[in-house]
Amino acid sequence: MAQTQNSKLAVLIDADNAQASIIKELLAEVSSHGVATVKRAYGDWTTSNLKGWKETLHKMAIQPIQQFSYTTGKNSTDSSLIIDAMDLLHSGTVDGFCLVSSDSDFTRLATRIREAGLLVYGFGEKKTPERFVVACDKFVYTEILRVASPLAGESKSSIATTPNPVIESMTGLEDLFRKAILAVARDDGFAPLGPVGNLMLKMDPSFDPRNYGSQKLGELVRKQPYIEVKEVLSEKSTAHHLSIRLK
Repeated sequence: MAQTQNSKLAVLIDADNAQASIIKELLAEVSSHGVATVKRAYGDWTTSNLKGWKETLHKMAIQPIQQFSYTTGKNSTDSSLIIDAMDLLHSGTVDGFCLVSSDSDFTRLATRIREAGLLVYGFGEKKTPERFVVACDKFVYTEILRVASPLAGESKSSIATTPNPVIESMTGLEDLFRKAILAVARDDGFAPLGPVGNLMLKMDPSFDPRNYGSQKLGELVRKQPYIEVKEVLSEKSTAHHLSIRLK
């Protein structure tokens, strides 16, 4: 997936369907894909439901966008976010969007942005409907961004080395690996790890090694008994690259 660290990204947060407690980690994740030039959170800030957001908005320099709920049972926040997203899309000032919500109502927005040739990164909880997940170029489950709270007598430094909780079973992972490796493999059966990972992400936008308890893709493939891993020395540098093939 084409991306650059200098990409200008609009981070649009559905505060009704996102938690303030993970926004710091979420923005750190966004920074790995580009620069968050627009940061907005949408909701009815006159209600008590969003009172926990105040400190986060100030610390993270996120602009709160007020949207009153004019009709009971209707989500006016969604409409406001979608209108702003389309304004930004047509302004040509951003290269991609980060949509933060677990609400499937943004599925059509994601597909419309991608139709215009821009990248869409989705962020939401594991309960997010699949139709919104697959509408994005990449979807990150916010559970893997959560920082564990230290237990009684446990230091914060020890928590830092604790791996993220596994939120996905290995079911389906082998099939995804096999399809990607076979599609990219050379005549000797080996496939460079980078293209394999890119293809897996295209086939499943929610694919992320952290979903399986691994920080990196290389770490994840070494755990798979059906994959053979080979380190290859780059011809242009002293760096080693991984190639993999099915056993």
